[in-house]
Amino acid sequence: MSLAQLVNLTKTYHMGADVVVEALRGVDLVIERGEYIAVMGASGSGKSTLLNLMGCLDRPTEGRYLLGGDDVSRLTDAELSAVRGRHIGFVFQSFNLIPQLSALDNIEVPLFYQGMPRHERRSHSQELAERVGLGDRARHKPMELSGGEQQRVAIARALANDPLILLADEPTGNLDSKTGAEILALFDDLAERDRTLIVVTHDPTIGQRTHRIVRMADGRIVNGDT
Repeated sequence: MSLAQLVNLTKTYHMGADVVVEALRGVDLVIERGEYIAVMGASGSGKSTLLNLMGCLDRPTEGRYLLGGDDVSRLTDAELSAVRGRHIGFVFQSFNLIPQLSALDNIEVPLFYQGMPRHERRSHSQELAERVGLGDRARHKPMELSGGEQQRVAIARALANDPLILLADEPTGNLDSKTGAEILALFDDLAERDRTLIVVTHDPTIGQRTHRIVRMADGRIVNGDT
């Protein structure tokens, strides 16, 4: 069974009485376990909308989204939140770390909401910090870390709940080329460990590192098996 399947997925936004935006128009996509996929396309092509739906941040207007065998396309907000907490990890361009917390505490946040006991949270978060190369920086707050280190914290946090799927939105967009390459090497390592990764990017060099490129235009997939 595939890990995720999108079936005739559409998303329409009503911006006013006479303004309708068709962000997605009948998207079909199958994602296998362990795939590393780049989603590419021009601005306005539907990439971010697709990522939001796959991350259960929104629900489709029509169509179905099967994740781990379950249809999550018609869940309530509370049910979608529970799915996100259990099965999905997010890595954002802007890191989205909590500035008042240390790196270790930021990594712990998803585990706190899952109800994991404190000593288990701390042990697991320290292990993740070391896995992404931050063992000696785990007690620092985000403002005391470089951009690359902050993104490593974000990746560790995204992995904390052992997600079915890891979603990244322009994960190197705010990094210099050297630091971006280090983050991509970390993604390569995750892919080699059979993590399922979906990366939205404008950078063709990132696409070249993945197993498959899904190209989007005008809310449709125009080539999904490169």
